[in-house]
Amino acid sequence: MAKAVRVENLYTGNPEPPLKNVYIVWEDNIIKGVYKRKPRNAELLGEAHTATPAFIDAHSHIGMRRAGEPPVEDEANEKLDSILTYVDALHSVYMDDKSFKESIEHGVLYSCVLPGSGNIIGGRAVVIRNYAEDIEEAFIKYAGVKAALGYNPRSTIEWKGTRPYTRMGAVGLLRKWLIKTRDMLKLVEEGKKALEEVEPEIKLLFPVLRGEEVLRVHVHKQDDIIGLFMLKKEFGFKATIEHGADLHTRKAFEKIKRENIPLVYGPVDAFAYKTELKHEYWRNIRYLVEVKPFFGLMTDHPVVLQRNLFLQLRFFRRFGLSREESISIITRNNARILGIDGFLGTIEKGKWASIVLWNNDPFSLESYPVIVIAEGKIVHEE
Repeated sequence: MAKAVRVENLYTGNPEPPLKNVYIVWEDNIIKGVYKRKPRNAELLGEAHTATPAFIDAHSHIGMRRAGEPPVEDEANEKLDSILTYVDALHSVYMDDKSFKESIEHGVLYSCVLPGSGNIIGGRAVVIRNYAEDIEEAFIKYAGVKAALGYNPRSTIEWKGTRPYTRMGAVGLLRKWLIKTRDMLKLVEEGKKALEEVEPEIKLLFPVLRGEEVLRVHVHKQDDIIGLFMLKKEFGFKATIEHGADLHTRKAFEKIKRENIPLVYGPVDAFAYKTELKHEYWRNIRYLVEVKPFFGLMTDHPVVLQRNLFLQLRFFRRFGLSREESISIITRNNARILGIDGFLGTIEKGKWASIVLWNNDPFSLESYPVIVIAEGKIVHEE
């Protein structure tokens, strides 16, 4: 039997004014449509002031760095080597991390979990359901390969493997492996090398150079981002800029827009604990809003707690984004960057019925989710 909720204001996730006094109807886990009148044979589960799509965190370490556990249990970075293409973030996630429950209570139902930035290549990123019982149920899809430039990979010289002492060393190591991969891929495609003969570290980078997997690059400062642009032009891979928190000029954001590389910005509200964040400032968001490269938003949980993903939007509102544009950052935009916009990110026919119902305007401090629906099922209710 179909189910429905009635809402006074529906933010669909698209950057358009909210729909007024409508019914959201779904059957099983799929939205059937949004209607002015309640369809027949639909069970009404409740009414709410406002509905939004479920929120998506485009970059986090939730389940890897777990609440209530000491630092020795942190599994965000594997210290075995600096090039770890075969590492899979999913296998360091524990779904009993209590942060998942807090995220669900605040409407964040989906996470992209990535390895940390201590390695040149840290492994595969994965999109998961926050409300799943185990990692098999949580898995949705892979979302690229994590790489890192700048300070972080050169700060781990005591770890195992070949490690860079400088930024040029970090770029050099990455470039070395990209060259090895490009040359080996050419030999395989020409039939001069059997795929079975290729070492896993290289074989698992083939999809990156083919443009089938995105290189998700941790990078904060403008010159490191320009270095990424140069590598991208040389090797032709697809990339995202992960962070960019030190960018502090309009021109820097204009260059990103011109290169047409998605930016997963943030985290906002984190402490600037290192030199490469010396220009980090919440007022930099003004340039991001004015220039409008294509961007999403992260928490980098636990750097900013994932439950506070929505709260970061207050600065975007301050610098002129509408409510609907702001909500689209952590719904539609993040879904598009992660390649899950075919079934998540907006409330419309054919999408998953993952919906957050609010007692009032979400941008008011007195407001909170009263019902959270994940794929058609209530996973939290106040």
